[in-house]
Amino acid sequence: MAESIPTVTAIADVEFGGELPAFTPDTSIDATRRFGQHVGWNTPRFTDHDGARKEGLPGAIVPGVMSQGFLGAMIHRWAPTAEIITIDTVFRAPVLVDQPHKITGVVTDIDEDELTVEIDLTVTNEAGETRVFGTATARLPS
Repeated sequence: MAESIPTVTAIADVEFGGELPAFTPDTSIDATRRFGQHVGWNTPRFTDHDGARKEGLPGAIVPGVMSQGFLGAMIHRWAPTAEIITIDTVFRAPVLVDQPHKITGVVTDIDEDELTVEIDLTVTNEAGETRVFGTATARLPS
């Protein structure tokens, strides 16, 4: 059975400090390989653990733009009708393939005149280490 996620449909539904439902992205090697095939990044750093280690990495990594896509997906799971205006990210450490990660978000600003919300987003691994963090601005219906 699919998980039921409470969704936001309008700016009036948003609360300052409100937490978005946590999101667990698919960081499997298969997902990363499929992504690499579609964007032309079939390099070992993203598709093969041993090949990535030969490049000095701890294993295959999720491409940064794929991690940003996960952030966008989280926002759209929370507010399907939102228009994402910006996502600004800081990559602190690689998101490793085949390791569980969790994305969390919290509303840090609401501009009812512009119908926008600002959301702080964080990608953490199982050890609770922040791998990626950032801020997104999204516009919602009135």
